Amino acid sequence: MAVSANRLELLQIADAVAREKSIDREIVIAAMADAIQKAARSRYGQETNIRVDINTKTGEMKLQRLLEVVEEVEDPNTQIYLDLARDKNPDAEPGDFIAEQLPPMEFGRIAAQSAKQVIVQKVREAERDKQYDEFIGRVNEIVNGTVKRVEYGNVIVDLGKGEGIIRRDEQIPRELFRYGDRVRAFVYDVRREQRGPQIFLSRTHPQFMAKLFTMEVPEIYDGIIEIKAVARDPGSRAKIAVVSRDSSVDPVGACVGMRGSRVQAVVGELQGEKIDIIPWSPDAASFLVNALQPAEVAKVVLDEDAERIEVVVPDDQLSLAIGRRGQNVRLASQLTGWDIDILTEEEESQRRQKEFTERSALFMDALNVDEMVGQLLASEGFASVEEVAYVDNSEVASIEGFDEDTAAEIQNRAKEFLDQREKELDDKRKALGVEDDLRQIEGLTTAMLVALGEDGVKSVEDFAGCAADDLVGWTERKDGETKKFTGALSAFDVSRQDAEAMIMQARVMAGWVEPEAPASEVDEEAEEA
Repeated sequence: MAVSANRLELLQIADAVAREKSIDREIVIAAMADAIQKAARSRYGQETNIRVDINTKTGEMKLQRLLEVVEEVEDPNTQIYLDLARDKNPDAEPGDFIAEQLPPMEFGRIAAQSAKQVIVQKVREAERDKQYDEFIGRVNEIVNGTVKRVEYGNVIVDLGKGEGIIRRDEQIPRELFRYGDRVRAFVYDVRREQRGPQIFLSRTHPQFMAKLFTMEVPEIYDGIIEIKAVARDPGSRAKIAVVSRDSSVDPVGACVGMRGSRVQAVVGELQGEKIDIIPWSPDAASFLVNALQPAEVAKVVLDEDAERIEVVVPDDQLSLAIGRRGQNVRLASQLTGWDIDILTEEEESQRRQKEFTERSALFMDALNVDEMVGQLLASEGFASVEEVAYVDNSEVASIEGFDEDTAAEIQNRAKEFLDQREKELDDKRKALGVEDDLRQIEGLTTAMLVALGEDGVKSVEDFAGCAADDLVGWTERKDGETKKFTGALSAFDVSRQDAEAMIMQARVMAGWVEPEAPASEVDEEAEEA
């Protein structure tokens, strides 16, 4: 069958557009069919159901009007009686569609313009979808491009098949770009927007440095060395923690390279940013000591519940550990995920002396003993009157200069003090209006009830409506800094699990939830089943 010039021209146009826009030829032909369908509706009526078929090999075009087969016709433009439909197709049933061939139509100027707009719109949408699909798969990767223009400090980068943007806050400080400069950046987000897909690039993202090391160090690319954490102060300093899966491979040495060639390649890309390469350790204390390099650490004290770590350094190492404007300790905190308190040995000594003095004074006041006895109890490690009152008598009697009678007398005084304090706290609880029913909740002490009353929690229902955060507090981490919020029981040694268990007890008492069956009853029911 010979192909006419018009049909051949249609296919040639479709091929040319598909090549130019790098989209599928079928999408262009489908856009043409939609455009012709819109033009045909403007001629035959907008309510008319028209189908356009374009043969992708010959370019032959068919216009058909679809009529729904019904028993009662309401709209003759879109429906046809069942009897008439069966004259054309004996197998027609209600709900089927009958296609009627329409004669070829000539496009007027307005129809042609309308068809052009439809084709342009469809092709543009297909182009955007292709661009989005291509770059959404490249998120968390490094791309190369050339600077196209700079707008209000934001750099527009030509990536070949799309445009990316490096916002001002995603650029390394003091970095200048000009038209035509080659630039390498990290794709951290791709979003669909009305004006097309937006590709967001960054040169300050921590993973940008990690990806650069992956490109420079074959052992990282092969998975022998793993990058565990990255912390950056863009343009100034960075820390990267690495660990080797092969004991024969030194992770730090591999990342540094021969005469520093590998790390220098990364430093050059990051505008001279100083990089500390740190061996990662599963032990939090060891990892933190490494993270604070080049400062030396004398002692580390961990508080795992609060995710806080106390570091003691020699007096001459304090400024090195903190770094300029707190940079070193801030990067170490970001790298390890722990809040870090840095003390000198002298400051720690003064704090321990202060704690010792306070405990000694506490025992002197509570037990009505002289200074020497109070200091002896504090030096033996007793931190509270409760410990003195309820430890075994032999532990107190074993203190140098004490005998069993002295120990018994001290413990009796401790118990009398605690009884008196308990009475005072209970009177305060009653004055605050805290109900007696709250005492039935296991784990709540009278001192805790007073603290709850001061916080407005006075009944079982009030307590049942609390969340664990309301009791033990919570922390929020933003921009590498941690902010703490206190709860009603933050001053007491109450864990989050304990708080949740007490709240559940209150909810059972208030009738909000059903009590859980004991394990023995559950086992019996399972056996019966």
